[in-house]
Amino acid sequence: MRIDTHQHFWKFDPQRDAWITDDMSVIQRDFLPENLKPVLQQHQLDGCVAVQADTSEAETKFLLDLANQHDFIKGVVGWLDLCSGTIENRLQQFSKHRKLKGLRHIVQAEPVGFMLRKDFQNGISALEKYNLTYDILIFPHQLEDAIKLVEAFPKQKFILDHGAKPYIKDGKIEPWKSQMETLSGFENVACKVSGLTTEADWKDWDNANMEPYLDVIFNVFGTKRTLFGSDWPVSLLAGNYTETLSLVEDYISKFSETEQQQIMGLNAKTWYHLED
Repeated sequence: MRIDTHQHFWKFDPQRDAWITDDMSVIQRDFLPENLKPVLQQHQLDGCVAVQADTSEAETKFLLDLANQHDFIKGVVGWLDLCSGTIENRLQQFSKHRKLKGLRHIVQAEPVGFMLRKDFQNGISALEKYNLTYDILIFPHQLEDAIKLVEAFPKQKFILDHGAKPYIKDGKIEPWKSQMETLSGFENVACKVSGLTTEADWKDWDNANMEPYLDVIFNVFGTKRTLFGSDWPVSLLAGNYTETLSLVEDYISKFSETEQQQIMGLNAKTWYHLED
C-alpha cells in the first residue's frame, strides 16, 4: 500500500484562511477529494492521510466527514483543544470515528515553551489511551522543546511534520541537524519527508540542493521511521505533484525494495494504525 501521509482539504475562506496570502494565489481556491483522487491514481498511490489546516473542531468534523465518504482517505489527523480541561470528554466523543488517527496543533505559530505547558502536556498524556498519534508541527527553533516533549512521553507516538521545516532557502543546516539527531534518539518519534520544497526557493530548487537535508532525515531516522507526505496542495507553491513525489522517490531509489515500501506506505500503516 502506497500512502501520501500528509495533505489538506479546504473550501477556501479568505478570512479563515488568511495565512494563504496573495503571493500564494495558486492555492487560493477549494481543494477537495475529487481534486486529489485522480492525482493519487496517476501516481499509483492507494490513499492518503488528511491533516488539519484550521484550528477548530469544525475542521476535524469536516475531514472525518470527507473520510467517511471517500475510502481513499485512510486516516485523519485532526485538531482538538489539547489545553482544555475537557479534553478527555472530547477524545471520548471523537474517538468513535475509526478514521481519526491522530491530532495536531499548529505549534509553529506558538511561542517557545508552548509544548512544555502543563495544560498542553495534560492533553498529550490522554492520547495514548485512544491509540492516537500526535503530529509535531514546528520550526527549527522549537526543536529543543520537541525533544523535551517526546522524552516526557516515551509511550506516546509522535510524528514530526516536514522535518521541522529546515531553513533550506538560506542554506542553513545547523543547529537543525544536531537537534534532529537528538530527537531521533527517541524511538517513539517518526519523521515525515514532506513539505520540504516550500522551505526552499519556490522557483529555484532542485534535487541537489535538497539532498543535504534529506541526508540528515534518512541518516538519523532510518527507513523504518520515515514517511512520505506531499503536503498537497501547499506543495503546489513550489512545483506540481510529480515533482514533489519524484524528489523523494529519486532519493530513496538507492534503498532496497523493502525499505522503499516502508517509506512509501508500510510505515504509515504502523504509525497511524491504518487499515487496508
